[in-house]
Amino acid sequence: MGLFSRLGTLIRSNINELINKAEDPEKMLNQVLVDMKQQLVEAKKQVAVAIADEKRIKKQYEQAQAKAADWEKKAMLAIRAGDENLARAALQRKAEHDEVAEALREQWEAQKASVEQLKQALRGLDAKIDEAKRKRNILVSRQKRAEAQRTINETLQGINSTSAFDTFERMSDRVTQLEAEAEATSEMGGALMESSLDAQFRALEAGSVDDELEALKQKMALQAASKAPKQIAGDVGQAPPPPAAEPTEEDVKAAAIDAQLEELKKKLSAD
Repeated sequence: MGLFSRLGTLIRSNINELINKAEDPEKMLNQVLVDMKQQLVEAKKQVAVAIADEKRIKKQYEQAQAKAADWEKKAMLAIRAGDENLARAALQRKAEHDEVAEALREQWEAQKASVEQLKQALRGLDAKIDEAKRKRNILVSRQKRAEAQRTINETLQGINSTSAFDTFERMSDRVTQLEAEAEATSEMGGALMESSLDAQFRALEAGSVDDELEALKQKMALQAASKAPKQIAGDVGQAPPPPAAEPTEEDVKAAAIDAQLEELKKKLSAD
């Protein structure tokens, strides 16, 4: 096979492939119907012309018959008048019109038969167009169903593909990570708040111990002041006692514990 022959085959194959891809059934069928309707219009025009010719020939045939009948009447009139020569001439003219009428009759009958055939063909073409419309509707419906089914199948294939489920898995892991981060942030906030509350309560507890220590010191000072006059009255003439020793830290703690114990007893008795 020569180079140009192979090139021509390749070009034709590519063109045919492009045409096959470009062919849309609905558009193609619509175009076929348009062409058929145009043919129907042209056929109707041709039938109309044929009918007009048939009517014209029929009229000419009837005119020829009328002329032949008229010359026959003239021949009869000449015979009544006794003029046979004139009657022969009239009959000669009648024969000529009869011959023309016969030719026109044959032509008219042929044209009439042709018109009937054209009318029948026209009715057949009209019926084919109606059938083509029905087939077009059926084929277009099938095409729509096929396209819808193909779209659904492609969508299902996309949903069932591994990449789609991988995406769902990846997004699920991402959401789980975000939830874990949110829980961790919440726990850190709670821990910070708890440590802050603990510090505040420790500060309050330290302040309450200091207050109790001051109260205990005041209480001890009042007790010492109340005992001092009694000792002076009982010990007249005796040497004054030595001054009381400064309380140690252990004494202060013990006194504070005793004071707390007394407070608890009072609270329990009040309850």
